[in-house]
Amino acid sequence: MSRRSGILEFAVLGLLREAPMHGYELRKRLNTSLGIFRAFSYGTLYPCLKTLVANGWLIEEPGNAPEDALAASLAGRRAKIVYRLTAEGKEHFEELLSHTGPDTWEDEHFAARFAFFGQTERDVRMRVLEGRRSRLEERLEKMRASLARTRERLDDYTLELQRHGMESVEREVRWLNELIESERAGRDQRRPSSESTAQQDNTSGATGGLPRHQGDESSGGTPPDGSTPPDPSDDTAK
Repeated sequence: MSRRSGILEFAVLGLLREAPMHGYELRKRLNTSLGIFRAFSYGTLYPCLKTLVANGWLIEEPGNAPEDALAASLAGRRAKIVYRLTAEGKEHFEELLSHTGPDTWEDEHFAARFAFFGQTERDVRMRVLEGRRSRLEERLEKMRASLARTRERLDDYTLELQRHGMESVEREVRWLNELIESERAGRDQRRPSSESTAQQDNTSGATGGLPRHQGDESSGGTPPDGSTPPDPSDDTAK
């Protein structure tokens, strides 16, 4: 399995854990809620869904709306297929959520993981955030060293582009520092609580301690980019 397909499978399982969906709705959620998937098409999504079904992590069900079935029949198409997470699929997704290896610190994988932090245990969130920060600090050090070596040979525009890249990484490091401090503050505040309350906090990510100044309340922190126009292939099974 490629890293990119693995990220897509993770995101699909996470979205279906919230509620069953058909293919078009899934694609729309991937595009709007998780901006890293804007370039994904039905040609990529449906093979992923079929793989998850074959693994026993999803099941396919006919759409429930009678008007959908009637419209599909009149148009000579098959009714919409709804994808539902199985118990095995939920268990597999929870295993993926607990993973904190180096791949979770990379750009695309980290964005997908962060989108589901609300379903992730606090200690796992901390390890992923600290790993991401460490990875970016390494990247920033290399960028600074490279700029120092090549500064005299670069024209003004190339130099400005490199500075812009460094500033972007520095901003994310500051953002991660805020998130980590918020997570630590939330954990410290809950230490005096009763055992039952602490147990509930560890299994629920809803009180994850995002900085209060962040305006976006979505789990991924990526604002929707508007509605997605209907796809000619609609939501029929592929």
